Amino acid sequence: MHSVAELEAAMATPSEALIEDLRRLDGDLLVLGAAGKMGPTLCQLAQNALNAAGTGRRVTAVSRFSSPGSRDALAAHGIQTLACDLLDDAQIDALPDCENVLFMVGTKFGTSGNPHLTWRNNVYVPARVADRYRASRIVVFSSGNVYPFSRLAHGGTSEETAPDPVGEYAQSVLGRERMFEYAAATYGTRVLQYRLNYAIDLRYGVLHEVARAVWEGRPVNVQMGAVNVIWQGDANEVALRALHHAANPPKILNVTGPETVSVRWLAERFGELLGLPVTLEGTESDTALLSNASQAHELFGYPRVTLREMMRLTADWVRRGGQSAGKPTHFQERQGKF
Repeated sequence: MHSVAELEAAMATPSEALIEDLRRLDGDLLVLGAAGKMGPTLCQLAQNALNAAGTGRRVTAVSRFSSPGSRDALAAHGIQTLACDLLDDAQIDALPDCENVLFMVGTKFGTSGNPHLTWRNNVYVPARVADRYRASRIVVFSSGNVYPFSRLAHGGTSEETAPDPVGEYAQSVLGRERMFEYAAATYGTRVLQYRLNYAIDLRYGVLHEVARAVWEGRPVNVQMGAVNVIWQGDANEVALRALHHAANPPKILNVTGPETVSVRWLAERFGELLGLPVTLEGTESDTALLSNASQAHELFGYPRVTLREMMRLTADWVRRGGQSAGKPTHFQERQGKF
């Protein structure tokens, strides 16, 4: 891929399964927090699928739109946009009713310095939205960070694993889930808790970080010995198709790729792809933040973009000097401090 436009177009191309699922979905879609890393391509993917299904239904993207041009970029794809500060109760109340809601709002980085802001955005705001959209079906973007670390030999935590979040960010994410659980228990809201771990595209994510470290001659830290990854386009498709599985009591769904990927192996393979030596630092721990997404694979099939394909695309992108989002995942963090 040679440009951001080409990359985003690829991620916004719907599968036939998504087109069919959105064809039989009642109502429009409302995406809250639509201007983040995943939101713009999710909105484009959803609108493209609705257009292909011939439904005439619309996607409405809601955000503060604080980044220049982000609102215009969505509008250029035929997506309706609404500027809204979700900290303002009056603005939340003024949002349109909608049958299908994807909640993508949240704060991760900067938690250690301003934990109260993280709790505000990750717990208070969800409580207000859950109350406002009590009659909707809602897919709530959550995180695998709510789980404890697991031994590499155990294949990752599954939906049956009890939450045991490490650090205030992960605790506040669990708080987000609890607010939507409260709405489900109180109002009968249909909810799906979408526990993602980790989405990547060529501009950010674990693969981008490891490849760029190799390209720039920096050491790759292997203390977090293994990770899960999934192509952002595939992750967005699962989120949209998951609207059919929102339930009461809420359904929990882990979303990631099928592999438990060694960080050491990633670095070595990127060294081969880029034709460069690799420097490693640290020693692999016995545990890592890993998710078992076999339930999602049973429901929706395996991701369309494979790990090896993601790696080849990422290596080529980095070699060509492709754009970087400049938003590291801090996947190496083991103390929960973000």
